[in-house]
Amino acid sequence: MAKLYFYYSAMNAGKSTTLLQSDYNYRERGMRTLLFTPRLDDRFGEAKVTSRIGLQADAIAFHPEDDLFVQTRGRHGEQPINCILVDEAQFLSPAQVLQLTLVVDRLDIPVLCYGLRTDFRGEPFEGSKYLLAWADSLVELKTVCSTGRKATFNARLDSDGKRELKGDQIDIGHHYVAMSRKAFDLARVSPIDYEVPEDK
Repeated sequence: MAKLYFYYSAMNAGKSTTLLQSDYNYRERGMRTLLFTPRLDDRFGEAKVTSRIGLQADAIAFHPEDDLFVQTRGRHGEQPINCILVDEAQFLSPAQVLQLTLVVDRLDIPVLCYGLRTDFRGEPFEGSKYLLAWADSLVELKTVCSTGRKATFNARLDSDGKRELKGDQIDIGHHYVAMSRKAFDLARVSPIDYEVPEDK
């Protein structure tokens, strides 16, 4: 029975490497896969899934308005597809996450999504929010903060290596570092308005 999977982590946990390994495992067994990646991430060329260790595969680059259910249904009708894999899934629109649930439920094709949960302020990405709510299986890929604790957040750094606390949610690049919640200092970074009351 097909399922919708969301593999999530902080930066540098090997999400793209894990995706490419899964893709290889399917193809090695003679199965057909489709890889999707957002068009806005073209650091390694458009329509490519690339890991930091140098593995790479061709993918279908999508815009937020693209219908992933219709694209998959059309290609599946031409030749059966055994698995859909989505890189940088945090950039999916809510509608696209819904479309992927239909790929699973109506076409009976497993969908494996890989992405970040939160941005540099600790705020959830739209795609991730709906994947966390709707996926059949949630799998955390773990990585480590420089403090030795488990890293669950992503801090953005400027060109001098200093922490950035303001800016657009999406800023593609390698200027991020994975941190534990304590090191990230969520109460200072989050846009949620709260100050710790003085102890009387």
